[in-house]
Amino acid sequence: MSALTLARAQFALTVMVHYLYPVLTMGLGVVLVIVASLRLRRPDETYQRMARFWTHIFGVVFAGGVATGVVMEFEFGTNWARYSRFVGDIFGAPLAAEALIAFFLESSFLSILVFGEKRVSRRMHWFATLMVALGATLSAFWIVAANSWQQTPAGFHIVHGRAELTDFAAAVFNPSTLLRFSHAVLGSWVTAAVFVASLSSYYLVRGRHQEFSRRSLRLALVFGLVSLAAEVVVGDAHTRQVAHTQPEKFAAIEVLYHTQTAAPLAVVGQPLPEVLLPKLLSFMTYFDFNARVTGLDAFAPEDRPPVTATAMSFHAMLWLGLGLGVVLAVGVFLWWRGRLFVSRRYLKILCYCLPIPFVVNEVGWVTAEVGRQPWSVYHLLRTEDAFSPSVPAAQVVFSLLMFVVVYIGLLGLTLYLVRKKVVQGPGEGTEEVPS
Repeated sequence: MSALTLARAQFALTVMVHYLYPVLTMGLGVVLVIVASLRLRRPDETYQRMARFWTHIFGVVFAGGVATGVVMEFEFGTNWARYSRFVGDIFGAPLAAEALIAFFLESSFLSILVFGEKRVSRRMHWFATLMVALGATLSAFWIVAANSWQQTPAGFHIVHGRAELTDFAAAVFNPSTLLRFSHAVLGSWVTAAVFVASLSSYYLVRGRHQEFSRRSLRLALVFGLVSLAAEVVVGDAHTRQVAHTQPEKFAAIEVLYHTQTAAPLAVVGQPLPEVLLPKLLSFMTYFDFNARVTGLDAFAPEDRPPVTATAMSFHAMLWLGLGLGVVLAVGVFLWWRGRLFVSRRYLKILCYCLPIPFVVNEVGWVTAEVGRQPWSVYHLLRTEDAFSPSVPAAQVVFSLLMFVVVYIGLLGLTLYLVRKKVVQGPGEGTEEVPS
């Protein structure tokens, strides 16, 4: 196996494991803001226990995210030195903004959020919660903006083989930034909602912490369903944007090998047999049933992304996400009918849904990153030209194995601490009798 392939596997490992953490903390921060706002209006024991419990889990996951996130910046300078040389002038600003503004905002107020409940006023504690959530979201914005520049570069020119910044605003707000950012943030909101709903259902099935779980579950179902509905709208717009700015990725997503008018929509893609809906792809992309859609045959073979991985990950994201939408909608319906807390079958289904949004977010990033290949920076720098030629395969193997061990350990520690808190529960208190 070549050093390049090993380096790509190493970066994929570190990114995918790291993303499990912020995709939960971004959404869980918003849940904490909602709970803190409810506690300001109705300061009873249940809301206080909700705030403490979800804050504790937030703190554990945040620490894991910090530990796993530091590594990637070092990889840019080791395995991907030529990439760093090419994009250094562009990436420096957003990465510095993420560290100096977003991360420090989040981490500074986190101490008040975790340790300051009895030391500051409720309003100050609410403000700290808001700042932590805002910091997590801003951190995501700068990271997504830097990544989006790789997908749709803007605001630069090439000087002596390097991309140099000419327009900061154009680079940050490149053609894909806002849609990709909205898509990522809404995905994190859905993840946190399902996470809260699953753990709340677990308590309800076991007959523990009833009022805590009822309130948490109702909040999670509404928050999750609204977020997922918005995600469908944003995701549709983002897919159309990809069709205009990265047509070869779009063709791979839709398994469209030949440029054609009245293009059919592939309901499922490789390796499963295709199910095609006539003319629907043309309409969904250009709002014209007879519009011409660019296929993979318009591009040289060496410029085409891997079709199977891109299509499979996209369709997995789509159908798993829509499946979660059905589960959340059924929950809201059962709540409306007054059957939510007595339907043990539905509550058990919610428990098993816990890992699904994490999978959806991961395969979504697989679609974005594998679909960009063979480019590290779209149409500017190939992945094979971004690798450090001085790094031998043996060194990459050693570091890859080391990261596998360390990351499995960190992930295991995080799961252990979260499980310990879940088993312990939100603490006992005088619970209101539900009406």
